[in-house]
Amino acid sequence: MKPSAIAIDGPAASGKSTIGELLAQRLGYLYFDTGVMYRAVTWTSLSRGVPIEDEVAVTALAERLRLDVVPPAVEDGRQYTVLADGIDITWAIRTPEVDADVSVVSAYPGVRRALVVQQRRVAAEGPVVMVGRDIGTVVLPDADLKVYLDASVEERARRRLREVQARGNDAEYEPMLASMRRRDEIDSHRDDSPLRVADDAVVLDTTALGVEEVLTAVERLIEEQTCLEA
Repeated sequence: MKPSAIAIDGPAASGKSTIGELLAQRLGYLYFDTGVMYRAVTWTSLSRGVPIEDEVAVTALAERLRLDVVPPAVEDGRQYTVLADGIDITWAIRTPEVDADVSVVSAYPGVRRALVVQQRRVAAEGPVVMVGRDIGTVVLPDADLKVYLDASVEERARRRLREVQARGNDAEYEPMLASMRRRDEIDSHRDDSPLRVADDAVVLDTTALGVEEVLTAVERLIEEQTCLEA
């Protein structure tokens, strides 16, 4: 049987979301990018004037905020629709402002505890491809298959720059690279659920690979595991 829970982890812009969505489509699984929850809390904090550095206030907001991730509501290239207290913030959470602060928010233990509960609930509802930074290590430690996607920080900054510019937003490479390095530092050294490779995860370097090449590699892992368990 195919794995019912697939965890895909990795740093920002390593290809997690793209691969996770395509893989879920091919398998007929639910696709769930847990990072959107942290982005949603970050965007809501900024929009409501809650200081990002106020851990207590941001945590309280995360605990009471109603977050929903549903299939695309409109055809504008989105992978899903993200709702915060009923408001569509799908594209709002992908701005440079949110990029700059999301790692700070996601490092708060209280925020992580509040959101992990929701993430596990979603996973329990059926076959899922879940992507994030601590899926294989914290959220779904018993996932049937764990994959860790990585790429050089320079390549990841270029990818994020193209993504931002494609939506019509102004952005430059050097600030994007600096932001990416800052996020990596915070994500890898936070006390609660730091970004790391699970002991039983398969690592794929996507720096020089196209989407189809990465997807093929992951599908091969699924086939190998399916054969072993047959």
